[in-house]
Amino acid sequence: MMQKNYFKLEEPFKLSRIAYVNGNYLDFKKSLIHIEDRGYQFADGVYEVFNVSDSKLVDYDLHLKRLFRSMGELKIKSPIAKNTYIYHVKNIIKKNIIINGLIYLQITRGVAPRDHKFPVNQKSSIVITGRHLPADEYEIKFKEGIKVTTHDDLRWGRCDIKTVSLLPNVLAKQDAYIKGASEAWLINKEGHITEGCASNAWILRKDNTLISHPSNNSILTGITRTSFLKGLRKHSIKFKELKFKIKDVRNAKEAFVTSATQHVTPVIKVDKIKIGNGKPGKFASIFRDVYMEALQLK
Repeated sequence: MMQKNYFKLEEPFKLSRIAYVNGNYLDFKKSLIHIEDRGYQFADGVYEVFNVSDSKLVDYDLHLKRLFRSMGELKIKSPIAKNTYIYHVKNIIKKNIIINGLIYLQITRGVAPRDHKFPVNQKSSIVITGRHLPADEYEIKFKEGIKVTTHDDLRWGRCDIKTVSLLPNVLAKQDAYIKGASEAWLINKEGHITEGCASNAWILRKDNTLISHPSNNSILTGITRTSFLKGLRKHSIKFKELKFKIKDVRNAKEAFVTSATQHVTPVIKVDKIKIGNGKPGKFASIFRDVYMEALQLK
């Protein structure tokens, strides 16, 4: 297993932020996008969020593969050659002196007069930004655990595509914030918990089997989820892709969320349901270790 104190974050640097916008590196405050960019007018775009640890990218290849899948599903042409993404992403890390933080990469169909139909032969737009994360943010959440609310899943039918169309997620997240929670788990019309607003949802049954919603059009197959599953298989930890409901949460031994920013974080409460004894359980550290061992740095 890897050593403890994963992803310990530095204090944010007081530096000018540099962004990459359609071929140019610009001061963050001067980075502009055209008013008729289809990402602004139609949410016609996709994105990825890369975690940065010790100036290295976490699971870069998996993120890039998902990015190209999302573009393919929406028939958006890549604005740059596939092998040049790593250069620009690492350049943003270097120019912003990011030791631990995040890289946000967004691609839209591009700029064209407002029309629902796809523009013909239009070059797509790309934006890459980076930022530092607050010191010890993850460690605090991991030690204390987080509270989760539930919310109707109002999203469209292709949640497997990582699009910038996130308004239902935003509304559910805001509702969770108002109620004093960190995340909201989304419940579909059949009563199944699909995933969180910005994370995948997991529960540990009393037979020590970890379950999460099947990877299909109803959820975004998280990169952290993918690496975590790889680690679970390596250590022969029982796992099943199964749909689950609130009644299953009530009987859960432990619960978790996974994402690029939250890694593996224990959930201690869902709505008014206390998970276990209301504190992170013994499997939290085990599962975090399993994930940290499985991720890839580049």
